[in-house]
Amino acid sequence: MTSDLAAAPVLDDIDARPGSTASLLRTLVGVFLRPLGGWISAADLVALAGDLGIEAGPARTGITRLKQKGLLLAERDAGIGYRLNPAAVGMLERGDRRIFEMREMTDADPWCLISFSIPESARSIRHQLRRRLQWIGAGVVSPALWICPGHLHDEVEQILEELDARSRATLFQASAPAPAGTLVEAAAQWWDLAALRAEHLDFQDQLTALPSEPFAAYVHLIDRWRVLPYTDPGLPPSMLPADWPGRRSFEEFARLSVELAAPAREHVRARTTGRARVG
Repeated sequence: MTSDLAAAPVLDDIDARPGSTASLLRTLVGVFLRPLGGWISAADLVALAGDLGIEAGPARTGITRLKQKGLLLAERDAGIGYRLNPAAVGMLERGDRRIFEMREMTDADPWCLISFSIPESARSIRHQLRRRLQWIGAGVVSPALWICPGHLHDEVEQILEELDARSRATLFQASAPAPAGTLVEAAAQWWDLAALRAEHLDFQDQLTALPSEPFAAYVHLIDRWRVLPYTDPGLPPSMLPADWPGRRSFEEFARLSVELAAPAREHVRARTTGRARVG
């Protein structure tokens, strides 16, 4: 076992394209490995990947990449298998809250402003900071001033600490923004609402193409949804166009996830031959 991997923080894979082998395997591991007690045999994991339409060869390659990224640790228990890296649990728990409890701000909720000054000599850190702030749904007021919902303050703190950039940033709690124009106009400048709208509409279109089998449908549903609760900050309705599709996306996801979760868990229980109880 690689103790260095076990000790290092594990980050979500923001480059994994939903629907790809890498993304589907990551979703599969993130959803089901904890209820299995954190360990699964190699054969069962490959079999479950097969139920998602992933052939054995690409599945094994994808699993190897999850090990390289630190999500899985090779471990022999009741046979050859993989254990969820304990360092990944915090990341997965944060993901659960985002995916299943997407928050919509109200006009009374606070904001978090992030002001930072990172020199050209540390431009790689500056690039990573901007990239990860964008990933959690922060908007760009100016190149060195970003804004996000106040409930994401702790996530911003964690990003700054992990990048060793906390000393170069100042966080402010703020009430309602007061732009020169309307709030809707400001939101369209600070966030790419056109791209977010397209993502929501694409997600809604994809719901008609989910697999018929509940396990595969459930994994594909979560895999296709899981990016949106990050990139969409859940802005208050006063900052969004009247026909904003975000609420419908969440309602459809919530309805289908409730419908598919139990039969998907039963499928995993059957596949893992009763070794561990899936909760």
